[in-house]
Amino acid sequence: MKRTHHCNELRPAHIGQVVALSGWVHSRRDLGGLIFIDIRDREGRTQTVFDPSDLSKEIFERASGLRSESVISVTGKARQRPAGTNNPKIATGEVEVMATALEVLNQADVLPFPVDDPEVSSKVNEELRLQYRYLDLRRPEMARNFRLRSKVATATRVYFDEQGFLEVETPILFKSTPEGAREFLVPSRVHPGSFYALPQSPQQFKQILMVAGVERYFQLAKCFRDEDQRADRQLEFTQIDLEMSFIEREDIYNLVEGLLKRVWKTALNMDIPTPFKRISFEEALNRYGIDKPDTRFGMELADFTEEFRASTFKVFSGAIANGGVVKALNAKGLAGATQGQIETMTEYAKSFGAKGLAYIKVENGEWKSPIVKFFNDGEKGALTKKLGIEEGDLILFAADQWLTACEILGKIRLYSADVLKGQGKLSIPSDRFDFLWVVDFPLLSFDKEQNRWYSSHHPFTAPVAEDIPLLATDPKKVRGQHYDVVVNGMELGGGSIRIHQPDVQKTIFEQLLQIPPDTVKARFGYMLEAFRYGCPPHGGIALGFDRMIAILCGTPSIRDVIAFPKTAKGTDLMAESPTPVEPKQLRDLHIELKVGRKE
Repeated sequence: MKRTHHCNELRPAHIGQVVALSGWVHSRRDLGGLIFIDIRDREGRTQTVFDPSDLSKEIFERASGLRSESVISVTGKARQRPAGTNNPKIATGEVEVMATALEVLNQADVLPFPVDDPEVSSKVNEELRLQYRYLDLRRPEMARNFRLRSKVATATRVYFDEQGFLEVETPILFKSTPEGAREFLVPSRVHPGSFYALPQSPQQFKQILMVAGVERYFQLAKCFRDEDQRADRQLEFTQIDLEMSFIEREDIYNLVEGLLKRVWKTALNMDIPTPFKRISFEEALNRYGIDKPDTRFGMELADFTEEFRASTFKVFSGAIANGGVVKALNAKGLAGATQGQIETMTEYAKSFGAKGLAYIKVENGEWKSPIVKFFNDGEKGALTKKLGIEEGDLILFAADQWLTACEILGKIRLYSADVLKGQGKLSIPSDRFDFLWVVDFPLLSFDKEQNRWYSSHHPFTAPVAEDIPLLATDPKKVRGQHYDVVVNGMELGGGSIRIHQPDVQKTIFEQLLQIPPDTVKARFGYMLEAFRYGCPPHGGIALGFDRMIAILCGTPSIRDVIAFPKTAKGTDLMAESPTPVEPKQLRDLHIELKVGRKE
């Protein structure tokens, strides 16, 4: 029985036509001797009616015995729904199909959870949903997510084609370069004791493509990182990866803003304003306490280092004397925070090494805190003026080294915003998207435990030209040509202008990152060799495709926009992987296990 229309197609213009629909039984209702079956496919659903007076007993009984999610084909005549029975919630709500034939293509078993009721199915345990992922994906909201994902992927490819880019697929089997996140290793059968690594990104290949003269490259790249799972992180993920030759940072900004403008228009029919605002890494930390700030609400950090330099409150003045700072924020309207909420904020502070959390509650015209007695009128006046203190406010402090103090209050700022949103005191429209570029990151960061510098982004990032002389004298002041694009407090992607001179790259590896020359040769020798034969200036960026789709779909977890995701423990509950393998497979790969095998 070949279908003539999909299940979201019939309109009043089709009334009187004989039609054939195929799909799944979305719902079945027995009413007054009639059976109503909503049939659903990926496009939508249509109501069909089975009247025993017009059908053979066999067909009617077949319809009566159908279970939800059974696969059927229905033939009948489209007609106007009776007066008062229209369903404005669905596009086909003005018509129905009077069935004349029914074919059961596959009778479904009793479902482990319902898929026809969004309120019920959304509350189903996520592990059960992942175990029966093929049922979970039938839910209309999931189908919507993947339709949008496909549209955005197509729009991305069209955009880059218009901009003169070539889509090039880079290898999945790569070599191990364990400088970044933990890698997945793949043993080689024909090279005993040697391993491939699954790529964390196509970084090195895309730079080699620039040496090869491709000039403009992109791909929707599969990447792999063996790290702990979160709502916005998976073991395997997709990123929009691109690289360009003969460009500067401004070229990347313009290109990516154009892409995101196209994507938001395609997905949400929304015109996002460009160019995006730009702030430096230092400004982002000073104002928001984080390098991916959510600028949809205020609650900005303020600096009180000078005001408290001579304070009698030794916690503050002592921190300043040790080269630190005093910063504060006003969580407006949060003076009524519970003891539990204050303890949560205190734990955030302690997680960064602080001994506790100083705060002031402004209630009934009074500043309530044991630290207030140490403040003079000038200090109180400075707090009131800079923070706009009013009745009902909660003032929170951090006194530590600059970065630590910023990060403590940055974490507390986001927590306070969540609490205020829950209380209805902070409202952020769901259709508001605040984009910005964070720029001028430090090229290097210092690891006190290992007593060495490491790359803030990755070792291929070029320093800002005017800062290059500082590499030999004061590395911590060197800025990298690194940039992150951020929306609503989430990092959409990051990239940089790359080092294209082999001698500069070698210096970064060996002298600043203290990677031994033989290790540099083993891991990156082919890249340095390639640079010797004419490498153009180049740069690029990678955007998290799964994360971007999750933002567009309004879901907090990227698992809702990946067809077959892993759990927080890195397992596929549907396919039951990872699993042990046969001893022969291990012998072929020259591998001997030291862990005990479960029978």
